[in-house]
Amino acid sequence: MAEQPSNRAQQEGSPCEPGASPAKAGRPIIVQKYGGSSVADVDRIGKVAERVVAAKRAGNDVVVVVSAMGKTTDGLLALARQAASAAADPPRRELDMLLSTGERVSMALLSIAIQARGFEAISFTGSQSGILTNDRHFDARIIEVRPFRIEDELARGRIVIVAGYQGMSYRREITTLGRGGSDTTAVALAAALGAERCEIYSDVDGVYSADPRVVPDARHLPELDCAVLQEMAECGAKVVCAQAVEWARRSGVALIARSTFDAGPGARETVVRRFAPGSAPPALAARAIVAEGNVVLARADGGLRLDEVLRAAGELGLGFRDLSFGHGGGALVIPLLNVPEWQGARRKLAALLPSLELVEGLAAVSVVGDGLSATAEPLARFVEVLARSGIAPRFTVAGPLRLGALVDAADVAAAQRLLHASFVGG
Repeated sequence: MAEQPSNRAQQEGSPCEPGASPAKAGRPIIVQKYGGSSVADVDRIGKVAERVVAAKRAGNDVVVVVSAMGKTTDGLLALARQAASAAADPPRRELDMLLSTGERVSMALLSIAIQARGFEAISFTGSQSGILTNDRHFDARIIEVRPFRIEDELARGRIVIVAGYQGMSYRREITTLGRGGSDTTAVALAAALGAERCEIYSDVDGVYSADPRVVPDARHLPELDCAVLQEMAECGAKVVCAQAVEWARRSGVALIARSTFDAGPGARETVVRRFAPGSAPPALAARAIVAEGNVVLARADGGLRLDEVLRAAGELGLGFRDLSFGHGGGALVIPLLNVPEWQGARRKLAALLPSLELVEGLAAVSVVGDGLSATAEPLARFVEVLARSGIAPRFTVAGPLRLGALVDAADVAAAQRLLHASFVGG
């Protein structure tokens, strides 16, 4: 759901529209987001403060969104599981109360570091920043942004630091936005503030045609359009989360993915825009190979109705994709990225739908690009490449932007290398 301008926004010029008046006339607004590795310790937070101060010195109004330090979120999740014991799942509401503290530590430390360098700064939580969400816990979605306090502080000349990954529901409950949610916070704020651009900083210098740790000859992609990057993110690419790209596509915010640790001249980056740069793409233009581990294939026989499956998924808060259903049954894929405790959810799902078969130990591998279903040839090649290497897909999907398969987790690295050689590296 797109954000709705409030009465104040209508009176002053809606901040929810790209190009709206910035907090101080003549000063462009830049939103920067720094991931967990960028703020993993106090020394790195100091380096981030230097980069933020440089952007301010360059004549910009600066809003910074931060993730939790390093592996803080994973550590908090582990504590929650210990506290819940093996017999119970941590309640999602309490998980949000717990996990939202990680970003608050980062925001306060960065504000302190910036003030130590002689610049005025102030930190805000997600709720203080006007991030309003739906009523889901652990994987909420932003429904509206009311950045009035941010605008007021920018007008006073301050740098504003925002805790990413979190907001407040319409019931005034603290919520979190799912893994990668700090990206979503940053892009949603950029859209609401009419920012010139949103810079996403992490430990990689942009987007590649595959994971370089798995595919050594992966290519750096200097430019991408939002549709392709969103498809990549939905399939497991981790540079920018899918919800963030969706916001950028819808609002027209320009994204720039950069490395926090490479600030020299000529440093590489990936620029992401709503429309693909240059001329129209050819009929087949594979851009990247993407993989995602920790997914489950759910199969239903003909005796199970679709509404029963959807009701159970909703009751347990399970997301899904690639659903296919007919009179003879069907299947769907359950990604576990935003499932806080799968084993507990699995037991409940089996109790609700005893005939549903759940296949674990799988990973998804996808070719992402343009025109991939324009003819049968790309899918035929996709199937042949896997078959030649003895990799038997458990489930296969095809669409204009993606060819995908579920394979045994042990085969996913080889599948990425083979498909990259055939579709991107050839």
